[in-house]
Amino acid sequence: MTSALTDSPAPDAVLARLTQVIESRLPARGGDPQTSYVARLLAKGPDAFLKKIGEEAAEVLLAAKDAEHGRGAREKLVAEMADLWFHGMVALAYYGCRAADVTAELARREGLSGLEEKARRA
Repeated sequence: MTSALTDSPAPDAVLARLTQVIESRLPARGGDPQTSYVARLLAKGPDAFLKKIGEEAAEVLLAAKDAEHGRGAREKLVAEMADLWFHGMVALAYYGCRAADVTAELARREGLSGLEEKARRA
């Protein structure tokens, strides 16, 4: 199945496959830090992948600012966001969560006023 807007694979399917790959790299499942970047991040623990999330978030900000001022391509922003999502998915796997948990939360919020949702959390 493809997305009508981008003519690319359905996002849920991509996230599900990537979740499976990341989970297969968990140390408890035999992920080998010598052969896998994900296994190496997971073996180093939260400091390693949380640092990467911070770095990638900063790169998203820079790419967005460049795009805003006509200095960057849309593709650069998308690529940096992909890196951020990927490292976020590594964190989710480490803590026993999945991308499907995040999409379920987004679905739960769908149709709610952002202002209402924020007020409920306060």
